[in-house]
Amino acid sequence: MYIPPLHKEDWIDVLHDTMRGAGLVTLVTLTPDGLIASHVPMLLDPDPAPYGTLLGHVARPNSQAKGAVAGTEALAIFLGPDAYITPSWYETKRQTAKVVPTWNYVTIHAYGTVEFFNDRDRLLDIVTRLTNREEGRRAEPWAVTDAPADFIDVMLKGIVGFAIPITRLEGKWKMSQNRPAEDRAGVVEGLTEGGREEVAALIRGPGAV
Repeated sequence: MYIPPLHKEDWIDVLHDTMRGAGLVTLVTLTPDGLIASHVPMLLDPDPAPYGTLLGHVARPNSQAKGAVAGTEALAIFLGPDAYITPSWYETKRQTAKVVPTWNYVTIHAYGTVEFFNDRDRLLDIVTRLTNREEGRRAEPWAVTDAPADFIDVMLKGIVGFAIPITRLEGKWKMSQNRPAEDRAGVVEGLTEGGREEVAALIRGPGAV
């Protein structure tokens, strides 16, 4: 991933927090059939340090589940907040008109060798943890144990688990760092008025009000 120095984020805690807050993640692997991408939720375990391990599952009929080409890395792509940035928000537009549109975004690329597995207990653990993470936000959460055990066993036979010990982690926070303060202030105001406070807060930076 191309990352200008202004946009580089390499604090592990920041990267991990963003990864854990992501919804769907894109998993890309090189297979005998070529590159394949799947869009799946993932768990992040902290071990082994410093980057941790990604865990998830894909459908058994998915060609990706047959395994990756030996010696190749898998890539997991996490997307954070993003927004279109109009030049109309820039003070520079009023001064010189020498401005163009852009897009602000957060993205993380995690690399490592992927292991696919069929172990029932590992699969059940992943499914249960993913479910608890999402259902925990609800007033009356559903649990895997709410379904009949034999039904869950059938469902587990339809998926293949994967683990990716992360060996390389790249973070890119493109948040108008290259613009002068007055342009950044205009972007923050425009995004806030448009209901994109999450992106505006990232442009303001930690501790800003």
